Amino acid sequence: MTLKIATSGIHILVDYYGGQALTDAARIEGALTGAAIAAGATILSASFHKFGGHGGVTGVMLLAESHISIHTWPEQGYAAIDIFMCGDARPDKAVAYLENQLRPARSTITRIQRGSTEPVVPTV
Repeated sequence: MTLKIATSGIHILVDYYGGQALTDAARIEGALTGAAIAAGATILSASFHKFGGHGGVTGVMLLAESHISIHTWPEQGYAAIDIFMCGDARPDKAVAYLENQLRPARSTITRIQRGSTEPVVPTV
């Protein structure tokens, strides 16, 4: 028996080096909220945690279209962002919004098409 798996969505992995607000949970939450709205995504819930002192921020925004998450390491000037969206959402618009808000000195972006339209033979 052959099954087809429809393409699930676009997964974008973003590495930011340098930038602003890596310890500011409220600003980061605002940036992720704006990114979701810019992408045309539907926000279901969000949770953010600021680690003590000059520690970083971990946050996740649950979307009807999937999620956006961030983990920052201000002591290293680094943020890891994960954007996964399906449906009519436009994750590239979320990437552009975040870059404008967090202003990294440099970034690397990896774009992955999730799922497959190729036939798949299930294993037993």
